Amino acid sequence: MNFENSPFSILLFASTIIISLYILYLNQNLFIKWMLRPYEVYYNKKYYQLLTSGFLHADITHLIFNMLTFYFFGFQLESAIGSFNFFVIYFISMIAGNIFTVYQKKNDYEYASVGASGAISGILFSFILISPMSKLLIFPLPFPIPAWIFGILYLVWTYYSSRRTYDSINHTAHLYGGLAGLLSFIILEPKVIQIFLSYFF
Repeated sequence: MNFENSPFSILLFASTIIISLYILYLNQNLFIKWMLRPYEVYYNKKYYQLLTSGFLHADITHLIFNMLTFYFFGFQLESAIGSFNFFVIYFISMIAGNIFTVYQKKNDYEYASVGASGAISGILFSFILISPMSKLLIFPLPFPIPAWIFGILYLVWTYYSSRRTYDSINHTAHLYGGLAGLLSFIILEPKVIQIFLSYFF
């Protein structure tokens, strides 16, 4: 793991953990204020929630899952593509995932969600673009699978969860954040398409 070339990842990783733990266990009022409530964003113009909700997590398990994914892919991605590109992909993915959630749930007064889901998905799928054959060991599979296959399974699980799960985790942001990350990366570095295809042809 190359930390020297990943300063922004270190900052994001540490700040997300600290903010999430502080608000989750010590400041529930801020948790309620900062979580994404599409009805409030759309009708009451609380646009800050598109960003603040990305630094909150529903519980410690949700935080660990997201931060483990960030740890395995975020540092490597920033080291490979540079801090500026990483910064753009991370926040476009986060905000885009939340915007789609607002569009889908704007009339649901009760709906609320938290998590860096969109941003993490954008980082994950951007990493897959530059290293689709990287081997990933995913529980409960007893053998590693290529990153590109994991990406497909991840999208299927995300789509299923977004339609059937009723919790405070933003499953919709997983899907649209990942797609926004892919598109952002391709716009920033069009040659990445050739890099990805070169692994297969």
